[in-house]
Amino acid sequence: MSQSHNHSPSSAYRAPLYFGAMAALIIAVGFIQSWNSALFILNMGLISAIMALGVNLQWGFAGLFNVGVMGFVALGGLAVVLVSTSPVGEAWQAGGPRVLFALMLGVGTIIGAILLWKKLAKGRIRALIVTAWIVAGFFLFRAVFDPAVAAIEAINPAISGNLGGLGLPVLIAWPVGGLFAAGAAWLVAKTALGLRSDYLAIATLGIAEIIIAVMKNEDWMGRGVKNVIGLPRPVPYEIDLQQSEWFIGMMQSIGADPVTASSIFVKLCYAGLFLAVILLLITAMQLALNSPWGRMMRAIRDNEVSSEAMGKDVTGRHLQIFVLGAAICGLAGAMMTTLDGQLTPASYQPLRFTFLVWVMVIVGGSGNNWGAVLGGLFIWFLWVEVEPIGRFLAQVLTSGLADDSGIKEVIMDRMVYIRPLTMGLVLLFVLRFNPRGLLPER
Repeated sequence: MSQSHNHSPSSAYRAPLYFGAMAALIIAVGFIQSWNSALFILNMGLISAIMALGVNLQWGFAGLFNVGVMGFVALGGLAVVLVSTSPVGEAWQAGGPRVLFALMLGVGTIIGAILLWKKLAKGRIRALIVTAWIVAGFFLFRAVFDPAVAAIEAINPAISGNLGGLGLPVLIAWPVGGLFAAGAAWLVAKTALGLRSDYLAIATLGIAEIIIAVMKNEDWMGRGVKNVIGLPRPVPYEIDLQQSEWFIGMMQSIGADPVTASSIFVKLCYAGLFLAVILLLITAMQLALNSPWGRMMRAIRDNEVSSEAMGKDVTGRHLQIFVLGAAICGLAGAMMTTLDGQLTPASYQPLRFTFLVWVMVIVGGSGNNWGAVLGGLFIWFLWVEVEPIGRFLAQVLTSGLADDSGIKEVIMDRMVYIRPLTMGLVLLFVLRFNPRGLLPER
């Protein structure tokens, strides 16, 4: 009975219909505003869709509540700086090896404390020895680390003041961003997954804030709040296109302005890259979803107790899927920083990178990969367009009032709240009238 319902004509045509409507909306922006605006919405929508796929893997497949998406996305951004920027030779000479040695000391202290805790017999003596070990290790770490950091940050602070990166191609930074996020997720999950789900939410929220605080304050790593600009790109630069014979010739043959066309061409190159990544992820995730592993994950999500009774390692599977979901968020973060061409730690806000991604998953349809992609594109479109549309409508409605009218001023000043208000209304309507999302899980 449920099979026939799932494969009814209306549900079969629903996805192509919604994606067609989404394409029409983006094309309409191209005609009404500009093609640059339309492609900006498309590119950021595709990156948001990848973030939504990561959260959907955790929540839709396994029921894991991750409210630290922002932290995993930020780690992906940091990977772009550490992998693709050129190394700062003077800074490495001033304190690079000492910083690495200090970090090794820190890791050694933690590993040593864990080993001591396991080896020593239970009791007060064990607690005292491990505490003494950690305190001694901390002071030793700071004694090596602080002078090294001061030396690095003193090297040309106006333009660098950091170690730089490895100078590798920027596309290598994308999977590395996924690995960074996966590493952080493994540490969180290892400590919090055995606990109740609300503890996991608190742990992810906390780790996200810690990651952002570290990125803002550790200038030696990614320049902190001074930002890293001019990051390498996997696509041509507009200025190079405007000076190249083949591009000018091609644009003249179709009667386009090479200056405007260059930025559209670059955005189209990015869109091609992002689409390739999405299709690769969707293919892998659909195969995983329909495999015995995917069926086991959904069985664990629907009833943990009976899955455990059947001998399934619930915590182990949860750890696996939590790390995979975070890795996808890290990949999206690296892609977004590459598109922006800069790393700005202060721009990572929970509203944009956690709350909005959750709205995308819920509205698109949790448990459905295509739903997550649709939600990512649709919610990002609304996020960008709802304020200009609101301002236009407000101007039309108040056109009969004088420019210095108090009512008109109040309405126009309040337009900044229309974005969060719209997100709240969309969420309320979807949860009330279509709680399983636009493309529900089959």
